[in-house]
Amino acid sequence: MKQIIQDLKNGNTILEEVPAPVVKAGQVLIQTTRSLVSLGTERMLVEFGKANFLQKARQQPDKVKQVLDKVKTDGLKPTLDAVFNKLGQPLPLGYCNVGKVIAVGKGVSDFKVGDRVASNGNHAEYVSIPQNLVAKIPDDVSDDEAAFTVIGAIGLQGIRLANPTLGETFVVVGLGLIGLLTAQLLIANGCTVIGFDFDPQKITLAKSLGITAVNPADGNDQVQFVESFTNGIGADGVIITASNKGNEIIAQSAKMSRKRGRIILVGVVGLDISRADFYEKELTFQVSCSYGPGRYDEDYEQKGRDYPLAFVRWTEKRNFEAVLQSISKKNINVLPLITEHVDLSDFENIYGNMSGSKSIASILVYENKEQEPERVITYDSKQFSGSNGVVGIIGAGNFTSAMILPSLKKTTALVKYIASSGGLSGTTLAKKFGVSNSTTDYSNLLTDKDVDLILITTRHNLHAKMVIESLKANKHVFVEKPLALNSEELQMILSTYELTDKTINVGFNRRFAPLAIKMKSLLGNEATPINIIATMNAGAIPANAWVHDMLVGGGRIIGEACHFIDLCTFLAGSKVKSVCMNSMGISPSEETDNASILLKYENGTNAVINYFSNGSKSYSKERLEIYSQERTLVMDNWRKLQGFGFKGFSSETSGQDKGHLNQFKVLMESVRGGGKPIIEMEEIINTTLASFAAIESMKTGSWINI
Repeated sequence: MKQIIQDLKNGNTILEEVPAPVVKAGQVLIQTTRSLVSLGTERMLVEFGKANFLQKARQQPDKVKQVLDKVKTDGLKPTLDAVFNKLGQPLPLGYCNVGKVIAVGKGVSDFKVGDRVASNGNHAEYVSIPQNLVAKIPDDVSDDEAAFTVIGAIGLQGIRLANPTLGETFVVVGLGLIGLLTAQLLIANGCTVIGFDFDPQKITLAKSLGITAVNPADGNDQVQFVESFTNGIGADGVIITASNKGNEIIAQSAKMSRKRGRIILVGVVGLDISRADFYEKELTFQVSCSYGPGRYDEDYEQKGRDYPLAFVRWTEKRNFEAVLQSISKKNINVLPLITEHVDLSDFENIYGNMSGSKSIASILVYENKEQEPERVITYDSKQFSGSNGVVGIIGAGNFTSAMILPSLKKTTALVKYIASSGGLSGTTLAKKFGVSNSTTDYSNLLTDKDVDLILITTRHNLHAKMVIESLKANKHVFVEKPLALNSEELQMILSTYELTDKTINVGFNRRFAPLAIKMKSLLGNEATPINIIATMNAGAIPANAWVHDMLVGGGRIIGEACHFIDLCTFLAGSKVKSVCMNSMGISPSEETDNASILLKYENGTNAVINYFSNGSKSYSKERLEIYSQERTLVMDNWRKLQGFGFKGFSSETSGQDKGHLNQFKVLMESVRGGGKPIIEMEEIINTTLASFAAIESMKTGSWINI
């Protein structure tokens, strides 16, 4: 399928050929007929992409600080690699999609194949969209009209926050697409609307729609006009839909408001607010969030958990439906807003000169295809054969892009497939790293006899299922940690593993780091007990991030701290026999975000793993101290190792290396040679069980034996 993307590195807007998505549970697969180009939002993204690195930095000063902190802790090269990797990830454009449903995912009951729907899908021939971001189109609403659904919901949400009443006077600042829709919806609510804009074309169009439209460039003072129009009372409410970096708009909005007036920001403006302006009139100010309640809530959007209508009357989906009903009832007229229709293949007619465009709304028109969408795109027809280290990768996220593929490229691996749910990220990486095929259906990897190794880098809740499927397909498996999220998943994996001669490998890369290998050699291979203090200054992540969800990410102990459990096992040369964990426990997410894990090993080794998220980002992310036979080793952030009491060794430094390259070199040698797993299966099981035991210990307040 074809999809419009923005390359943030070089600024090019591209019509990319990518595999069509497979419908997911809780989603509907839509074949697009129309999509609307939001000139304001998309122009901003395109212009950001075209900006040079210095200009990009000036636009995102908070990101610059993060980069500088990372340079201090990780070094210049790892930081630059991370920045360029992020910029190398293309951005899909568009969020106003119309089409027909061609497939329905498991658990969806509100839609059926053949339904015409509007959604926030991208500019792509096929999109798979969660059911709470999709709305049915009334029969008397055309596809062209329905393309305004999502953009209309943005304006409608601003209106709902303003809470207008019949007879009130509202000002809409900025008569672009959202502004014109907002003004019409306010009129439909029984309000008198004044609109301001500097574009004569938009002023003329606004007047034809019943808006009292004023161009300040004609010499009209906006504040005086509103005061005169309202007989000195001022506007009951102001909705700002303009985009302007200055602070003048917010100041004028306050001055033209009546006492106790309401100001709602839908657009993007400077917010250096004068206290006096707001204090004297007791004005209220609120920023509107996109389409409405539910936006950015993963439970609502991705998991389909609706808010009870009695308590949240207007969610984002119900706002979509309300806009469609308003169009159906002719309360708003969107057809005059359409400036042009452009075939998808001619997209450059729109994106070629967005900065100079006078378009209100541009509609992309899609070809009506009857054939089944392609889900594998081939870029390189080179020959593969089994037992030669042929790899299929499932998952094309940031870690795959930044670490896995660059490492595999330096080994003997032959990567035949990369599978991604949406198709775009996999296609981008396939082109960048010379992967032969991009697909959205990972079953292609399992059924291809050439593929020796399945490499899994998806969200954690999919690991166990995919490991079992790969083993049943007679493939070696490498899965990024964790192997499983609970004992039941682990047992199912082991039951399948016992019936095959294929290996399971888990991405515990720290033990393959050069400084870890050096520490192990300095300690020697004797089973002498040692003391280990490991600190992970992991950094905070939002409480609603999927990693914290115990059913999806497993929490940060099972999902991330397992790295250091394995490292301690490697250095101890023994297995964990019991675990105790204490957590800060201020909030549910922090129960596995700030914790200390105590490990007792069979050979007498003691280890303490401090996994903290409340430390400074400018401090080292990982640190290790080892005490043994009147000797001490201190490793700082995989860049420096110091030895105290060791004959012939005092220190060693290197570029930051957490062992990924060495890990994949050993892995490919094992796969090609038919050898053992890169980590003994007993140790993988022991580490996994130890991570489960840590959570159980936190809940019970006691030591847990493995």
